[in-house]
Formats: sequence, structure tokens, C-alpha cells
Amino acid sequence: MSERENVQGHAVQPAPFISEQQRHRLERRSALERITGNGTVSAAVMIVAAIAAVVCANTAAYEPLHEWFLQPVTIGIAGWEFTLTFELFVNDFLMAIFFLLVGLELKYEMTVGALRQPRQAMLPMLAAVGGVIMPAVIYATINRGGALHGWAIPMATDIAFALGVLSLLGKRVPPGIKVFFSTLAIADDLLAIVAIALFYGHAPSLSWLAAAAAVTLGLVMLNRRRHYRLAPYIALGLVLWFCLYQSGIHATLAGVILAFTIPALSDIDAGSLMGWLESILPELDDRFDDEAHILGQHDFTHAVRGAERVMHRVTPPMQRLEHYISTPVNFFILPLFAFVNAQVRLVGVDLGALVVDPVAVGTYLGMLLGKPIGIFGVTFLVVHLGLAELPEGVGWKHIMGIGILGGIGFTMSILIAGLAFTEIPAELLAAKTAILAGSVSAALVGLAYMSIACRGKR
Repeated sequence: MSERENVQGHAVQPAPFISEQQRHRLERRSALERITGNGTVSAAVMIVAAIAAVVCANTAAYEPLHEWFLQPVTIGIAGWEFTLTFELFVNDFLMAIFFLLVGLELKYEMTVGALRQPRQAMLPMLAAVGGVIMPAVIYATINRGGALHGWAIPMATDIAFALGVLSLLGKRVPPGIKVFFSTLAIADDLLAIVAIALFYGHAPSLSWLAAAAAVTLGLVMLNRRRHYRLAPYIALGLVLWFCLYQSGIHATLAGVILAFTIPALSDIDAGSLMGWLESILPELDDRFDDEAHILGQHDFTHAVRGAERVMHRVTPPMQRLEHYISTPVNFFILPLFAFVNAQVRLVGVDLGALVVDPVAVGTYLGMLLGKPIGIFGVTFLVVHLGLAELPEGVGWKHIMGIGILGGIGFTMSILIAGLAFTEIPAELLAAKTAILAGSVSAALVGLAYMSIACRGKR
């Protein structure tokens, strides 16, 4: 099919730019959007940021960077100011935007995607439960009587990293594997969010929780009353973040709550859109004077602005917001989070003691062994009980490969480690070291295994 044909095969006229320079600029922008929408590229950027963090942490740059992370950052809104350190700004405020993107992706899947049909989504979702429980069990077993509070560290799968690694295999990966793994990773993220909400906040303040509930109710009412402008949702979302931050519940959850209140519908009837466009074309043609300068054609430009406002509102607010924040999240927030939190300083550290530290061992084995055992085991049990079937084109060797890749758990795992061991630097270092080692190991082993498993027929 030609690039200038739409999905139905009809010829599409090129955009009416006056100059070739403008046309090339649009083409470059489209190419940039393809690059920024590539999961492999965004995962690579995060890997580079993590490597840079480890390098900087073991050089003379560590001390000035550490001081910089402790510098105050002031958030001001309409004369009101709120101050927190740069590290907290990244981990609590910017990561709330990441959670907003995760929430939007979850809502999309529950509305029109893999999570829309419960029976179709049941198998990968139950597999995700196994992939959460088994790593936690392994960690808790190794750390019994010790640092049990870090049990949730190895349970999370990093969507960006894991799918980025899987995409390196290209077309050799059957579509069913990508759908299964994507659904599993999304369900895994949801379970990690629940764990953070229930087990990794401080003692909650009931008054601030009540305020957060009132703001959430306001967001729900906006949705119910069919408000489709994003501005009031964003404003209330900021207030919700502040209330949760003050309540003791981890403030990043504000992003998830906000995501589920953003409208998934449009206030434009898409079914009658083409008829409306056809009806206004004669009016636009009548108002256009090809002999006059465009600045003097007020009637024409006024009519065009009206059409622009309508066309802008065709895209649902949820989709617009996801488009606005996906690139900043993937190419700024997550790499910045990786750089700030992957500061693993090994200078002067007893590496022998670090390797056998129960936190490091529990985290590493939970990621590398717990994930594949839990994912494969639950999938095998559910299928053999007759509750579900493997997707078309997916075999047991693929399920094992998915389990191995599920051990890539960078973003959520580091976030949970920071919450679990905020005031225990030695355990935090052990956890972060194991997360980095476990994620790299799972990526390399999973990629090698899947490159073999995806050859030929299942």
C-alpha cells in the first residue's frame, strides 16, 4: 500500500504546504515521533542513564552530585509554594507523572485492549500473580528474621526494559507472545502499585486522606458531567498529589487515580463527523479569496478556527494526555529517575560481604529464579486445570522465556527499594546492586533463550 493511501486504499492528497522546506520539516517530525515511540530506543536511553549513574557514583563526581540531589526544589502555584529536595521531587513528583502514564495504559487496555475481555486476560493476569508471589517468597525465605520489609523489591517487571529487550528479536516473536507479555507486565505493574499503596507508605493522616478522597470525588464528578477539557483534571490532580503527599500514602498514586478519571470518550460524534466536514467545505470554499492575502481573509480564517476546535476535540482527552506526556516520561523522567537512583557506590565496600548479603541474594534470586518459576508454574497449573488455553502461536518454551524476561525489574524495584530502606543505606546499596545485576542477567539470559525458542515452530 502506498504511503499516500489510507487504510481503505483511497488516495490521500499530500498536505498543502507552500514550500518543500515545510514539507520536509513535517517529515522530520514524523520520523522523530517514530523514534520516540520506539520502546527499544527509550529502554536504551534509560540503560545509558543507569550506567552513567554507576560510573559517576564511583568517581569524584559522587559527592557534588549527592549534594545536588539534596538541594531544595520549590513548587509554586498561584502564590502558594511547597519545597522538597531534588531527589524527592524526582521520586515523588516526577514519578507521579510516570504513574499517570501507567494508569492511562492500564485504562486503555481495560477499555479496548487485552484486559477488556476477562477470559482472554485471565491467563496472563494469573501468571503475573505467580510472578509476584514466588519472588516475594524467595526473598522472604532468605531474609527470614532479617530485612523482611524489602519483600516486594523483586516482584516488579519493568515494562519499558522488558518489552524493549523482547522487541530486539523483531518479527521472530509471534504476536501472541507480545500480547501475553504486555498484559502480564501491565497486571504486574498494577500489583506493584497496590503493594506500594498498602505497605510502603507512612502512618496515614486521616484528615489528609479525607481531603484526597474529596478531590478524587471532584475528579469523578468532572468525568460524570462529561467535562472534556484537560485543564481542570490536571489542576485537581496536582491538589490530589499534595494531599496524598501530606497523608503519608505514597504520592505517586495520585497519577494512577487521575488517569482513571480522565475521560476515554470524545464529545464529538465520530459517526457524523464526515458528514459535518462535507457540509462545511462549500462554506470554506465560498469564503476563500485566492487573490487576497491570508491575513485579510477574516471570514475564512474564522471558519477554519471553528473547524480546528472541533477536530481537536475528536481525540479523547485520555489519548491526548498520553500523547503529551509519553515522550517526556520515556526520555526525560525515567532516565532522570534512573540516574538519581542508580547511584551504586562500591568504593570502599566489601564486595564479598555485599555478594552474600541476604538482601542482595534474596533480590537477585527472586528476580532471576522467582519470576520464571512463578509465571511458568501458575500458567501451567491454570492451563492443565482447563481454566484457560495458551494463546495461538505460544508454546511452553515461550512461557518460560517470558518468565525469564519478567525478571527485568528496574524502575519499580528501585522505587520500592528506596521506600523499604530509606534509612538503611547498607541494605539499600545491597538491594540496588542486586536489582542492577538481576535485571542485566534476566535481560541477557532471556534474550539468548528467546532467540532460540522463537526459531521455527513451537
